[in-house]
Amino acid sequence: MALNMADLFEHAVDTFPQRVALICGDREVTYSGLEDEANRVAHHLAALGVGPGGHVGLYARNSIETVATLLATIKLRAVVININYRYLARELAYHLEDAGLAVLVHDKDLAPVVDAVAPAGLPRVVIGGNYAEAAAAESAARDFGPRSPDDVYIIYTGGTTGQPKGVMWRHEDIWRTLGGGIDFLTGEPLEDEWAQSRAGVGDNGMVRMAPAPLIHGAAMVATLACLFGGDTAVILPKFDPHAVWEAVQRHQVNVLSMIGDAMARPLMEALAAGGYDTSSLVSLNSTAALFSPPVKEACTRALPNVFISEAIGSTETGFAGIAFVSADDEQHGGPTVTAGPDVIVIDEAGGVCGPGQAGRLARGGHVPLGYYNDPVKTTEMFAEVNGRRYAVPGDWARVEEDGSITLLGRGNTCVNTGGEKVYPEEVEGALKSHPDVFDALVIGVPDDRLGQRVAALVQLRTGAAADAAALQAHVHGRLAGYKAPRTVWFVDSIGRTVSGKADYRWAHRYAGEHPPATPAQPERA
Repeated sequence: MALNMADLFEHAVDTFPQRVALICGDREVTYSGLEDEANRVAHHLAALGVGPGGHVGLYARNSIETVATLLATIKLRAVVININYRYLARELAYHLEDAGLAVLVHDKDLAPVVDAVAPAGLPRVVIGGNYAEAAAAESAARDFGPRSPDDVYIIYTGGTTGQPKGVMWRHEDIWRTLGGGIDFLTGEPLEDEWAQSRAGVGDNGMVRMAPAPLIHGAAMVATLACLFGGDTAVILPKFDPHAVWEAVQRHQVNVLSMIGDAMARPLMEALAAGGYDTSSLVSLNSTAALFSPPVKEACTRALPNVFISEAIGSTETGFAGIAFVSADDEQHGGPTVTAGPDVIVIDEAGGVCGPGQAGRLARGGHVPLGYYNDPVKTTEMFAEVNGRRYAVPGDWARVEEDGSITLLGRGNTCVNTGGEKVYPEEVEGALKSHPDVFDALVIGVPDDRLGQRVAALVQLRTGAAADAAALQAHVHGRLAGYKAPRTVWFVDSIGRTVSGKADYRWAHRYAGEHPPATPAQPERA
């Protein structure tokens, strides 16, 4: 078995050639049509010198051309390098240098940024420019050589707390952790590389929508997994909550995937305002970012007949656990999930945590190869426990009495205030439960006595009055006193990445450049 993602897509093409594979805006394409375009693009990339292991930068918004380029690259056994299309010249320059590209594929309107920093002689394919002509001139034949489960797939992290890093995976490993190569409910591996396409025989397939940008690893792999199973993937050129519900209604979407509060909250508000038909929707799932208790409650109220779940994981671990959300859940703190296969929590001594203990979340079995071009961080990513190798990306978690795991937050954003650890996501959830708060980020800022103090940047709802004392009192009613923000900034909008993840670098920069709404408040017990 090859267990290569290009082969998995081609199995679906051979099984469902006339089924609609992909919808973006007003354009749709069948499996055979997407295969035709991807093969043509692959031959053009090969003519530009791309071969096995070569890096193809993808600096583009969601489109059918973006997906075809992704498929074309892996058909050649080459490696896609996802690049955030919001990057400006300095950020793009770092990414181009770090990734070592053979070719750059980008949207036409991004050409000025590329022109400013791209190395001389770097071949470029321009979506909305020479892409269509170049593809049309090439063969649509599937005449590529055999592939391997050891082919490399790289996903660059968002760089929300530092520079983006390229996480290297084998195709088989990322398929087994994110691409549908296991049953996410049972943890059982799929039998073979035809299992996903075989499962879709005899029906018309599901319609699945991942409205996040495809430069986000979770959306990219979710879309690929959809295509491996013969389902129809719906994507949007950009995230807009009303456009999401219009697409759900128009295309009768069955499964909607989102990235935490940043998408869920505006989606729920748009649904309430728009009166859209959601009768086709069977499942709503959240992953890769905070899905806070008040937002979960809004989802269960708005969609009482929809199966709602949240999954935890990271670019470095893939899927790590899943939980199911219902209206009568007692919501407090971070997500509590049933752990996925080979997932443990490691204590400070390097052993396995038991019930009631907290430590670092880790996954064994199918794990990444490491960080591209960074052997030091690669060494830091892994730990050996009882003779087994685990990926340990830095997420902190607690083991509950029943063996489930509560995610506490990323260790490098943890606030150490007077020796007490405060995980921002827990405080952000408490802030967001206040009716006047639309969004919030929590950071640690320097404090002469405590080392760090908890601080918050808060985006209020339209028309709400700025009252830092009321927010602090609200958090005090839900969490221990040392966790409440002692300093508050009110902002017009919270800085987030294009995929909706918290941008903590933005938060620290803003806090350093603007006076807070109130002076630091004394710590309460």
